[in-house]
Amino acid sequence: MKKITLLLIAMMSMFFVGCDKATTSDSVSSFETKTATDVNGYSYEYVTNDPLKARIYTLENGLKVYLSQYNASPRIQTYIAVKAGGKYDPVDATGLAHYLEHMMFKGTSKFGTQDWEKEKVFLDSIEQMFETYRTIKDPAKRKEYYSKIDKVSNEASNYAIANEYDKLVSNFGAKGTNAYTTEDRTVYVNDIPSNELNKWLELESERFSMIVNRLFHTELEAVYEEKNRSLDNDYWKVYEGLAKKMFPDHKYGTQTVIGTIDHLKNPSITKIRAYFDKYYIPNNVAICLSGDLDYESTIQQIDTYFGKWEKKELTPYKIQPSAPLASNQEIEVFGPNAEFVTLGYKFPGNMSEERVTAKLCDMILSNATAGLIDLNLKQSQKVIDPSCYIWDSNDHSVHVFSGTPREGQSLEEVKDLLVEQIEKVKKGEFEDWLIDAIVNDFKISKLRELENNGSRAHLFVDAFTNDLAWSDYIDDINQMKSLSKQDVIDFANKYYTNHVVAYKRTGEDPNKQKVEKPEITQVQLNRDKESAYLKTLINKPAEQLKPVFLNYKEDVAVSNVREEIPVWSKKNDENDLFKLYYQIDRGSNNNPTLKIAVEYLEYLGIPGMSSADLKKEFYKLGCNFNVYAGDDKVYISLNGLDENMEAAVSLFEKLINEAVGDEEALRQMVSGIIKKREDTQKDKRSILFTGLNSYAKYGSHSPLTNVLSNEQLKSLKAEELTDILHKLTSMEHKVLYYGPRQQNELVGVLKDLHKVPTDVASLPERKVFPTLDMASPRVFWVDYDMVQAEVIFLAKAEGYDPKREAAAALFNEYFGGSMSSIVFTEMRESKALAYSVWSQYAVASEKINNDYMFAYIGTQADKLESAMEGMTSLLENPPKEEKAFEMAKTSLLKKLESERVMRDAVLFNYENALKKGLEKDIRKDIYEAASNMTMDDVMAFHKEFIQGKKYNIAVVGSKDKLKMDVLAKYGEVKQLNVEDLFGFEKGVEVIPSK
Repeated sequence: MKKITLLLIAMMSMFFVGCDKATTSDSVSSFETKTATDVNGYSYEYVTNDPLKARIYTLENGLKVYLSQYNASPRIQTYIAVKAGGKYDPVDATGLAHYLEHMMFKGTSKFGTQDWEKEKVFLDSIEQMFETYRTIKDPAKRKEYYSKIDKVSNEASNYAIANEYDKLVSNFGAKGTNAYTTEDRTVYVNDIPSNELNKWLELESERFSMIVNRLFHTELEAVYEEKNRSLDNDYWKVYEGLAKKMFPDHKYGTQTVIGTIDHLKNPSITKIRAYFDKYYIPNNVAICLSGDLDYESTIQQIDTYFGKWEKKELTPYKIQPSAPLASNQEIEVFGPNAEFVTLGYKFPGNMSEERVTAKLCDMILSNATAGLIDLNLKQSQKVIDPSCYIWDSNDHSVHVFSGTPREGQSLEEVKDLLVEQIEKVKKGEFEDWLIDAIVNDFKISKLRELENNGSRAHLFVDAFTNDLAWSDYIDDINQMKSLSKQDVIDFANKYYTNHVVAYKRTGEDPNKQKVEKPEITQVQLNRDKESAYLKTLINKPAEQLKPVFLNYKEDVAVSNVREEIPVWSKKNDENDLFKLYYQIDRGSNNNPTLKIAVEYLEYLGIPGMSSADLKKEFYKLGCNFNVYAGDDKVYISLNGLDENMEAAVSLFEKLINEAVGDEEALRQMVSGIIKKREDTQKDKRSILFTGLNSYAKYGSHSPLTNVLSNEQLKSLKAEELTDILHKLTSMEHKVLYYGPRQQNELVGVLKDLHKVPTDVASLPERKVFPTLDMASPRVFWVDYDMVQAEVIFLAKAEGYDPKREAAAALFNEYFGGSMSSIVFTEMRESKALAYSVWSQYAVASEKINNDYMFAYIGTQADKLESAMEGMTSLLENPPKEEKAFEMAKTSLLKKLESERVMRDAVLFNYENALKKGLEKDIRKDIYEAASNMTMDDVMAFHKEFIQGKKYNIAVVGSKDKLKMDVLAKYGEVKQLNVEDLFGFEKGVEVIPSK
């Protein structure tokens, strides 16, 4: 599923010296590609000094295999990358690559079917019918003919078995099963237990052997829904508009990955098949794995399953040149969201030798701490949320800048301020030390990437799909080191010339579109059926993993600085980075001013050092601090290079204890908060998942509405807030640490540097907000200009009981936890009632709280009635399907067997256990109890704790499309204004600082 964030390609650097511990040494390593032969005679490439110790194999059929061993947990992150994306789509069939991605989950002639020979007759007929359908222009005749397609499709579904691919990978214990399509590539994703590698390889080799367009017209409905969601998304509309203006002579701009409405309404199975046959070939594909694997046995298994995949000739893709912009271009986009501005400059693509210079320019402008935009616009509060990033693509990239206006500020003024920072780079108006600090920051970010198999394996995806040699890809840091200030200036003057600017304005979209979907008949899912292939594969023996659970007494070192200040630590044996948290277990629920004070800290300096200079100093040290004030706790955290921890902690302590108030900074911050509040009230996701969700749970008096009003904010004084900050560590708190230091050394540093008074104040009694009893269900809705409608169902269950955790976990896996779950298959696969749909029995996070039953539907507004009926029916009477249950149970157990809680997550897992009144890792109880549970146990859990519950329902949608009589079936209907949801106008009693 295409997401813009997946276009932002991370670039790999090199920083490995010594044994197995990664460091940020300043030494320059050489990266030389060499070849070797493993013990089984397979030739591979490797690169000297490679921190991933990758092996790159190429099978005889051209299939590339990237392997990296990382044994932190018994899991393997897998990506199968195909060099084929939206730019490869025929001009008369856009969206084809993306649609093919969807169909790759439907099975083959061996799985997903009960009787392939009989099913194929219908599928071949459907393919030809869609080719005829494409030629029909008359709307009435199209509707009539589509009903014939629907009839044949329903007959074909009698032989289909829905979601067998998802059932199989769930049975393996896979997580994160998904795929995405960009302009340049399509990538298939799974995170699997390492002992299931052989089964996964067998499945994927079968999956990639052929394309079967099974359940085609219901999946077409899902793609329509995805298109409609993009048409409801102002950010997506800006992105597409920007690309269209930026690349009028290139497929990046002339067509989109998801496709045009016209092309989506006239799909061609024949062209999808031709696309698959052309591009889904071994010499155009890479298997990218990182995790608990053995190099020699893994490549043997891959060769066994993929070695016979037939190689085909494929003309190499030639980069399409796109002419430089002749002048500045402007577009306007309208929609209900808050106003913002986005502008872009055309850059060379990923394969360019200048890509590293581009990255350096990007970080000079914004590195989240000390870039020109960070200091001159964000820190100085001239623009709300200014940022920049490089939209990386192969042929051409775009440097994208964005910002939100402050109150009274025009979009044009925001654009000018962003351009002003770019002009500073062109003139060399940035400090000389910044490049060296950025190189260090780049190293640190790459060290963090090495801690995650997903990041490690995706680096292989990037290198392969960008056609970059691995040695060049990991040499980025050396290339960046070699760049001078003049190199940056020359690059900036070369490429920061003409731009495209998109002004996103709040208002009705004059070009509003919607994909009208034809009526279809519910297809057969046949969930109780299993293919012979599935039975054979799931019964294939694999060594069982042994679960590893935390022993808090052994896994968490506990001591204290003083009796009132406990210190929890977990040693980092992997690299030289640390994380330090000061945690105060009270938050804005007790004092809403506290949240404002903590945010204010970002804009304050100390005696002799301004806030901007302070940020620079932290950046030079390779460290940064963050502040967070939640409902019931405050975190002040510091992280970075361990070698500079003392210096960073000393600076950190001065900031907390000696922060100097600044009335002008406060005035600007308050103005910014008020503007962000206005923008929040225009954001659909915030309205539904934050505002309405809270209202359905608490009513009008909640943690969300427990905020200072806008007028109260304006009356705040700097001294009032700095007084709160100076007293933060005078209250009881604890220190959490993850880093390379032993506990006794850490405590010694804290005793020297952590400044606390002789008398530490006790925490005030915790304020708890009562929740609604939901005895009389109600429907709360907010009017929003949108094509779709989105719904949340929320039911209050019993208070926390650890004995329910296992049944809840198993119920979730069975009912709403994956693409093979009951909710997904019924609502999306069978009935095509929603693109996004899920459900969860949410276990309370604390012993004083209740559990809740939660469900969500994102659907077409004209399908809302059927979608709500479908969901409520499932919530009340879920089908009892033994085979689906056994799959869910196996999936849950295998996930627990292969899960490892690591690093600072150990500390927070311990804290979460204590909040529930537990002294041991609850996962052990879940595993042992779930191992012995039956379908009857899960249905009994549902009957006792879910069935018959009353639901408060939250709806966001257009008043012109929602039907009140439909909503009234589910309870008393109450329309709310966004002002009712957030409490920004009402405010609360201000608690004076003590």
